[in-house]
Amino acid sequence: MTAAKIKICGLKRPEDIEAVNRLLPEYVGFVFWGRSRRCVSAEQALELKKLLDPRIRAVGVFVDESEEVVSDLLNRGIIDFAQLHGREDEDYIASLRKLTGKPLIRAFQIRSEDPSEIGEILKAAEECSAEYVLIDSGMGSGKTFDWRILRDFRRPFFLAGGLDSDNVAEAIAGTGAAAVDVSSNVETDGVKDELKMQKFVAAVRGAAGSER
Repeated sequence: MTAAKIKICGLKRPEDIEAVNRLLPEYVGFVFWGRSRRCVSAEQALELKKLLDPRIRAVGVFVDESEEVVSDLLNRGIIDFAQLHGREDEDYIASLRKLTGKPLIRAFQIRSEDPSEIGEILKAAEECSAEYVLIDSGMGSGKTFDWRILRDFRRPFFLAGGLDSDNVAEAIAGTGAAAVDVSSNVETDGVKDELKMQKFVAAVRGAAGSER
């Protein structure tokens, strides 16, 4: 079994970059949403990206940001991917593609327990034209959802929402997620905790080893 890829989101400090450079997840996330306590400016993200190991891809997280702002950060190389976490629709994606050829991740949130609503969300995610989709329980909610709903999901996806070192192996086994995304559960008092990040990365990579 191939190990799920890892994204550690919400990095803000040079110390965070030093930690991920030691752990080498495939992706890190910089949040550009002003209402998040993890928000960074373009200038901060640029300085952090300069410190980042080139083997790690930087993802910018946006919520209903203008296409011009998103494409500028992509085209300047401050981020390598854009993750769209608001109400961005197919028209928005089409407009953004006119400005940049960089890859997009579209987030879909499972907030309802109603099967018909969940079905509509997952259908939209399967049909989304973004290169990647992310299935989450909410915007940085830190809560899980019923992973069984993803058993028959028909495209590779990032899984987020309440993942930690204790449950991530179960989540990968139960959903077949191609990648997992973590933020608040690798923090202590709102700051990234290298030991928690290390345990999370080990749990993901150990999950693949246990299936061999």
